[in-house]
Amino acid sequence: MTRAILVALACAAAAGAAGEGALPGMPPVLDPADIYSADGAGKLSPAVQGFPPRIYVPNTESNSVDVIDPATYKVIGHFAVGRLPQHVTPSWDLKTLWVLNDKSNSLTRIDPKTGKPRGSVRVLDPYNMYYTPDGKYAIVVAEQRERLEFYDPKTWKLAHQLWVPCKGVDHMDFSADGRYLIASCEFGEAVIKVDVARQKLLGRLPVKPAGMPQDVKTSPDGRVFYVADMHANGVHLIDGDKLQQIGFLPTGKGAHGLYVSRDSRVLYVSNRDEGSITRIDLATRKVRDKWELLGGGSPDMGGVSADGKVLWLSGRYNSEVYAIDTANGHLLARIPVGHGPHGLCVYPQPGRYSLGHTGVFR
Repeated sequence: MTRAILVALACAAAAGAAGEGALPGMPPVLDPADIYSADGAGKLSPAVQGFPPRIYVPNTESNSVDVIDPATYKVIGHFAVGRLPQHVTPSWDLKTLWVLNDKSNSLTRIDPKTGKPRGSVRVLDPYNMYYTPDGKYAIVVAEQRERLEFYDPKTWKLAHQLWVPCKGVDHMDFSADGRYLIASCEFGEAVIKVDVARQKLLGRLPVKPAGMPQDVKTSPDGRVFYVADMHANGVHLIDGDKLQQIGFLPTGKGAHGLYVSRDSRVLYVSNRDEGSITRIDLATRKVRDKWELLGGGSPDMGGVSADGKVLWLSGRYNSEVYAIDTANGHLLARIPVGHGPHGLCVYPQPGRYSLGHTGVFR
């Protein structure tokens, strides 16, 4: 892009989504100091009543999903899906799980009451998927095609597609008011900002040190976006309103997934290439400590149990899943699964609605 375009985007980013209030239709924030206040331990929505606790594991190389009973640490279910399943994503209304079959251009529906598949729908290049905070659109993240595609989640008709200057667009999170999103560019050494209501690009920001940006998570107070970076081996801190980088925290080799604790005090960072978990104190924005996985591993994507006591992560290169005690970092279980486990979903989880990915709730 030319310098003039970059300057124009920066100006738009500074002005975009400012002073307009919350995104219309988005459930109101219950606590402005903590956008995750509805995600506390045990705060399950009536919409998930009767759903048995399960861990859903998409195996990218086996083209399958394994289902784990977290009470026994045993695989109790297994079924085939499309090619290269990347993530298991809860729907905005919490009633459905979707397996994102990247190379089959399809989504497999899972009924969380039974833990079994129930047909599929066709979408293009679904590497990842999110929902606009008002629930109006499902955003299919077409990583290879460098597009964010806005679908009607009831009919699965494509409403709009947005090309973005973001090579390898793959993960995102939303501002506290739902007005904009910040997405990572895995192969572009940058993040982008998109206006949610207008579905337009607001800006692009290169990250420093340059690397391979991955997962994105908004701070409880909504002031900072944390962006994991596998090649920079740490987490970038981004002021989303101004679209400026305000810091960087080294965490470990291959920093990849980001998960907020049930009390909103800690951000867990999975360091995939060194088999460790770093804890960031969300109040001070500093690294608290690091947990090494006993016996090593490749912790990738996952989520926190409904009671907040267990962090569940896939072992991407080891064909296994890890259950980690959040009280002390001890490995509770190492569970064999299919090849290439990736975006596993802990379900159900607390929260009023889902923003997608493997379970981002508000």
